[in-house]
Amino acid sequence: MPKTVYNTATTINGFLADENDSLSWLFEVNQKDDNDGFARFLAGIGAMCMGSTTYEWVLREEKLLEKPERWQEFYGERPTWVFTHRQLPAIPGADIRFASGDVGPVHDEMVAAAGERDVWIAGGGELVGQFADQGRLDELRFSVAPVTLTGGAPLLPRRLTASRLELVSVNRNGQFAELTYRVMNA
Repeated sequence: MPKTVYNTATTINGFLADENDSLSWLFEVNQKDDNDGFARFLAGIGAMCMGSTTYEWVLREEKLLEKPERWQEFYGERPTWVFTHRQLPAIPGADIRFASGDVGPVHDEMVAAAGERDVWIAGGGELVGQFADQGRLDELRFSVAPVTLTGGAPLLPRRLTASRLELVSVNRNGQFAELTYRVMNA
């Protein structure tokens, strides 16, 4: 059965990005050259979503407005919803759909578009929290980096206790600890 999955990298102390929304800390960490693992994950994804900060970071860092073909190289043809309250540029040739408000109806659209494959919530933490609040989050996958930050964007600014989380797997990828948890929804 298809799942809604939050798959991201985080620091040991639970930050996605630093105070300037930078991920420079992430690229300093050694990992196995395991693009096959990410490629296998992405092959199982039928639709994805992200918040506006994540989208703007990808636009800026990958220069996607100048080189829109890079979106297809990274994410293929899968539809992507971007949650925002602002007007943002669309990437030419990419199936980008802008949304705002309640994540529930949009999640229903994403699940329908994904078919038999999973839905990936790429970030950020507050957006993921909204899915968790509505019981629409099935799995957490964290690549924990040996880095600490003094502040920034939190991994998941919600209270999810052990009664709602079941550890499914623990793996190592270079310096990263990869943790997967099943989310129990009432």
